[in-house]
Amino acid sequence: MVRLIILLIGAQAFRARWKALMALGAACLLAGAASVLGITDWYLFDLIDVFGVIFLIEGLVALIEIARQPGRYGGAIALHAVAMLVLGFLAIDIPWDNNIASTVLFGAAFLVDGLLRIAAALVIRFRAWGGSLAMGVAELVVAALIWTDWPVPHRLTFPFVVGLALLVSGWILLRLAREFRQLPAGASVTSMPFFSAQNWHWRDTLPTFAVTPPPDTGRELNVYVWTPTGSASDPQRRLVVDRYIAAVDGRGRISTGHAAMELLPDLYISLYPAAEIDRSPGEFQTILRADAGNDVPGRFLPSHPEEVAAWCAPDQLVVFRHFNPAALQAFWEAYRQDATYNLTSRNCSSTVALALDAALEGVVGRQKPWYRFFLLVTDPNLWLLAVLRARAESMTWTPGLVLDYARVLRRVSECQGERWLVRRLNSLRWGRRATGAERGPEGG
Repeated sequence: MVRLIILLIGAQAFRARWKALMALGAACLLAGAASVLGITDWYLFDLIDVFGVIFLIEGLVALIEIARQPGRYGGAIALHAVAMLVLGFLAIDIPWDNNIASTVLFGAAFLVDGLLRIAAALVIRFRAWGGSLAMGVAELVVAALIWTDWPVPHRLTFPFVVGLALLVSGWILLRLAREFRQLPAGASVTSMPFFSAQNWHWRDTLPTFAVTPPPDTGRELNVYVWTPTGSASDPQRRLVVDRYIAAVDGRGRISTGHAAMELLPDLYISLYPAAEIDRSPGEFQTILRADAGNDVPGRFLPSHPEEVAAWCAPDQLVVFRHFNPAALQAFWEAYRQDATYNLTSRNCSSTVALALDAALEGVVGRQKPWYRFFLLVTDPNLWLLAVLRARAESMTWTPGLVLDYARVLRRVSECQGERWLVRRLNSLRWGRRATGAERGPEGG
């Protein structure tokens, strides 16, 4: 989540503030350790209650907006609103319920996530897969600790989970602060090793390109997604699997879908293997290994009309209207120098995800970065975005994950003004300005 916040605010806003980031990281580590050890219950419950209230209001406002304009919003927004209400009730401390609901849900979440991490590490074998495997085992241990009521009482489940999140965030902040100290002036955050080493195919030295403030050009950035079921003929439906991983058609062929990006008139990002990869069920598990042995020559397709003519039209489209075309172009000039394709570590989806990061750096505004930091950390959509990104990085980017990531990223980057918290803070700021104007230059 911290990396996403820094991405949306921009590297240059924090480059000169690396010491403050380091101090914040150290504070998060101390607060997280104290929370996990149960030392800070007296204030942490109040802080978590504040976040719980924010989540509740976010969910209620979303439901009211859906009720007022039922045709404008889809089912995903309604599901998001309900999730915010549930999370808000879980966060608010109610002594009589002993936090049983939090215990069950968080224990299950750690269990499922741990099992997914272990399975992905053993099957995909991406770089540093041993660390991901150890993290998965650690999550299983945490799930057991949460469910057994020892050494963490059920009532302290939510503060315990928050403490773990603070520990991880603190470590990330410290590492980012060190990299910001070495970042050249004007360089993009996506060229920092900690942010994008996996998507750059594990290069030891990443290309550095400049990032300019995002202008308002009126152009549109299109993200096209061919979902596995949308690109397969007569798919055999498997819930979740055919949405995020692959679909099998009537002939037994596997379709993993595809993702591409277009910025008219002359930028099209679509990475594909130069020769068709055998995706029969018998060979599919072998080519999932994210090692150099599965690297194959790739090719970048020239344009969207040519790709549609050669294959089929995408079944999903996400349009961005606020982005940085200069940064995207600079990223593309650097990235296209290497056309290596790997089904799991450097595929069409990971390419589009990294291109989105480059295009949206700094879009929420570089002014008043700590104010922006607060707004983003209190945005429930950003929490969902962080979950999607963590899932992709612990497994692999797929067209289904890119689709969800792009949808939520657009909402975070372009719909901040719709949030009740932002409207309230802006009204307070404008109210103070109006009061100052009425008093005049002499203060009344």
